[in-house]
Amino acid sequence: MDVPKTIVSSSPHLHARSSTASIMWDVSIALTPAALWGVYVFGFRALGILLVSIATAVLVEYLLNMKGNNSRTILDGSAFLTGLLVGMNMPADAAFAVPVIASAFAIFVVKWTFGGLGANWINPALAGRVFVFFSFTGLMNSYRMPRTLATVDAVGSATVLTEIKLAIGEGAVNGLSSTGVLAETGYPFTAFAGSVSTWFQQTLGIGLSPYTVDAFFGNIAGCIGEVSAFLLIAGAIYLMVKKIITWQIPVSFLATFSLLAWMFGGVRNGLGLFEGDFVLQLFSGGMILGAFFMATDMVTSPTTRKGMVVFGIGIGFFAFLLRYFGSLPESVSLAIILMNIFVPMIDRYILPKRFGETIKEPKKQEAKA
Repeated sequence: MDVPKTIVSSSPHLHARSSTASIMWDVSIALTPAALWGVYVFGFRALGILLVSIATAVLVEYLLNMKGNNSRTILDGSAFLTGLLVGMNMPADAAFAVPVIASAFAIFVVKWTFGGLGANWINPALAGRVFVFFSFTGLMNSYRMPRTLATVDAVGSATVLTEIKLAIGEGAVNGLSSTGVLAETGYPFTAFAGSVSTWFQQTLGIGLSPYTVDAFFGNIAGCIGEVSAFLLIAGAIYLMVKKIITWQIPVSFLATFSLLAWMFGGVRNGLGLFEGDFVLQLFSGGMILGAFFMATDMVTSPTTRKGMVVFGIGIGFFAFLLRYFGSLPESVSLAIILMNIFVPMIDRYILPKRFGETIKEPKKQEAKA
């Protein structure tokens, strides 16, 4: 009688169907609608920026693989995703050299210098974006209005956040909300946004700003892939359904930012406490892109659910502090980087529960007769 053989292997014994390649390509798929919208509203130059960013990231990855006699990471989609994110974080009018430098820095310095995929402490695309932002500040702040605002000059227009920051810095709009600041400075909005705003006001009695409508759907100046909050949220829902990301980081991040912006955001406008216009701020700049696609990076975020919540709260705090009281109009990238520094400490003190471990409750003492 043959004795069945027993195969002993090390843990883990649970197998997930997802792989590194499937995760990377799914994230790229989730980002594609927002990227294509950026190409539509900013023109074919935006497509050129995206293609140059992706090509540079893949090429540098290929060359480094050849140097190490290893080609396994070429097809896993990680370099493609890094290049796509770098391109989406670029203004459409940035010089082509800027995304080339950003993608090369992201792959070579941030990813490979620290040991390759899974060893970096910061999201490579995020680091590449910040690197070129401080190296080429002028080039990174040259935006164009979307084609949906055809009556406005196409090149050199300020973003919503920049316009608000400049107006408040000049002290000319004291006592106005963010929406009032934009109206005071003559910042444009689409006819569609005006119609939606009017309908909300007349039908539902809700004072929805037309600037908020444009920011939500992507009819504002900004980086190629960050302008459409609607399409980014749709992509994030896709990733949640696929169980690639969870709600803890983005929800805790956005909720913390919204709460602080509502409580203290009006202070800088001279409106006092609990007067901050946080909805427009949520849909402007890199808030949604950062919350769902940068901060949720599996490698650079905490491993436990509680740790993720702490991580998200910290990002929300720094994002509010830097955006409202810092010198730069945008802050999400820096806020995520600052909290990346704290990830090892978060993982050290917020430990996961061991598999199969149960908490033993003390035996109750029998009542004495």
